[in-house]
Amino acid sequence: MPIHQARTGDDTPLMPEVNSPILWSPSRDRIADSNVRHFALKVGIDADPLSQRAEVAYEKLHRWSIEYPAPFWRGVWDFSELQGSLGERDGNRSDRIWEHRFFPDGELNYAQNVLQPNRLSDPKFSASIATIAVDETGHEDVVTRRALYDQVVSIANYFQSLGIGRGDRIAAVLPNRIEAVIGLLAASALGAIWTSCSPDFGDDALFDRFGQIEPLLLIYATHAQYNGKRLELESRMESLIQRLPTLKHRIAVGSPSFRGEGFSGTSVSWSDVLAQSPTQSEDCFDCPFPPLPFHHPLYILYSSGTTGAPKCILHSAGGSLLQHAKEHRLHVDLKPGDRLFYYTTTGWMMWNWLVSALASDAAIVLYDGSPLTPDAGVLWRLAERHGVTHFGASARYYAALEKQSYVPKDHVQLPRLRSILSTGSPLLPEQFHWIYDTVGTDLHLASISGGTDIVSCFVLGNPTLPVHAGEIQCPGLGMDVAVFDEDGNERIGQAGELVCRNAFPSMPIGFWNDPENQRYRSTYFERFANTWWHGDWSLQSENGGFTIYGRSDATLNPGGVRIGTAEIYRQIETIPEVAEAVATALRQDGDERIVLFVKLRGDAQWSDGLVASMKDRLRHHCSPRHVPAWVVEAPDLPRTISGKLSEIAVRNAISGQSIGNAGALANPESLSFFQRWRETIISR
Repeated sequence: MPIHQARTGDDTPLMPEVNSPILWSPSRDRIADSNVRHFALKVGIDADPLSQRAEVAYEKLHRWSIEYPAPFWRGVWDFSELQGSLGERDGNRSDRIWEHRFFPDGELNYAQNVLQPNRLSDPKFSASIATIAVDETGHEDVVTRRALYDQVVSIANYFQSLGIGRGDRIAAVLPNRIEAVIGLLAASALGAIWTSCSPDFGDDALFDRFGQIEPLLLIYATHAQYNGKRLELESRMESLIQRLPTLKHRIAVGSPSFRGEGFSGTSVSWSDVLAQSPTQSEDCFDCPFPPLPFHHPLYILYSSGTTGAPKCILHSAGGSLLQHAKEHRLHVDLKPGDRLFYYTTTGWMMWNWLVSALASDAAIVLYDGSPLTPDAGVLWRLAERHGVTHFGASARYYAALEKQSYVPKDHVQLPRLRSILSTGSPLLPEQFHWIYDTVGTDLHLASISGGTDIVSCFVLGNPTLPVHAGEIQCPGLGMDVAVFDEDGNERIGQAGELVCRNAFPSMPIGFWNDPENQRYRSTYFERFANTWWHGDWSLQSENGGFTIYGRSDATLNPGGVRIGTAEIYRQIETIPEVAEAVATALRQDGDERIVLFVKLRGDAQWSDGLVASMKDRLRHHCSPRHVPAWVVEAPDLPRTISGKLSEIAVRNAISGQSIGNAGALANPESLSFFQRWRETIISR
């Protein structure tokens, strides 16, 4: 198997002595210029990857970061040149992880750190690009640092004139456009709490979220664009407004055609607010960026809600900012002038993660629309046109490109591209190979995994380490990540539960309306004593890397042998006729039997031969236990609003259990097929 090595001049790549396939290894020049190396030298740790094997250097740095958390996190703060104060105390001295609070005397303002108004007197910084927003129609909106600051202050002035202040909730239903970024920053400037969903959320899904947190203000788009279709949203938003009795104000992004009949509050357009509100006013906005406590709430994110009402997860300003700065600068290797693109919506935590990259002096690139409209190359042309240095998307997106036989390097030139990022579901080994074969050989490919729960990552990339096919490179700095067996013993080379054994800044403040933190504790800390249980079925290799096999509550257990669904998908999705699949289990006669539901590509035909080829592939490439008892063609597969296939919804449907919250699915009508299938099995 070829090893793609980045070479500069007469560099010799630093090669690890491992047997697993290595697809890329960084050059000495790249390692020498990496932020993680500069950080290690700055904090005085003997972890220089140029003077020792990179794996050894990183293990030393990681061990130090978890054994001495306060110096580590203070080091990240200083290295990232964040503004504010961490205070004198490192923590609140609680031995219980869920009660631990970093830097309880710290103060900062998230918006101030993102916008950096202290640097706007520098003409070069002021004129530099902050955001590039592109939509499916081809419209582009390029915003400089100065323009972004002015618009944020204008919107914050208006928020304050409405009486909105610390702790008040601002809800938004917006596409991934500049207005969403401005709204988040304006809310955080005042200490208000931001929460957002994308326009593709259903009516009940929106209410299930916003109804719990009682917002005072709703910001919404009057229309959206997706897959070549214009979606009118005003009537839907009017219906939502009537269901939210705490709303006092609303702002329409676009020209509202209605004026809120039956609504007692005000209704204004976003453009009117920007036109009428001064950018700086002593009377209106006395202190543009008041210092707020380190653990002041910044935003509310939501669990998928497929098993009940979505959990409203409250995240802190200081914890989110510090964790994102660590990931962007040290793990992603963002540098001033870089351009970070991630295909996301405002309803996915990757959007929040993307916005924070502005604090690392990088520009962010936003895209609103389908990633495959008008064709598979739309995002790659965007990357070429705007000089993207870091390109991110879901694993499903890369799999879709591979299915369409799209080869980016045949269509675009990407001289600035250094890194490819992937998350949302496991990136299969074949997709690692596809990226290096079709995008470029000198790329740091970083599969990353964490979640909404921590608005960040447990395991992710490192530009000084080699990339092994199918593996996430390393645990995050400051994160004592391990894989446990059922008894809580650490295991290497054996699949088990992904856990984190220490506190970290981006742990949630808690759940909304959970005053005693009972739901919070039971969700993450009851499975293993004083340890965060994340619910991912995972494996840590001898290389130190990680493989995620899927959610552990969806893990299959035929004959008492636990099987990660990603093992099955890896094989099935290589078959050309298959578009996507869901593997789950039906319990019969005291044992589990695997059921594989398959959605075919549009022009493919179902046949006994196709079923036999799927079973044969699983038998020969996995094991006889991986072979399903049933292989069933499905017209559609249920997915969450964020685009993830819902294995649990399928399992519950074929088991006769309550679906939970079908409104959390983008296509709840798909469940009727699985319920009917169950009836046919029972009747036999």
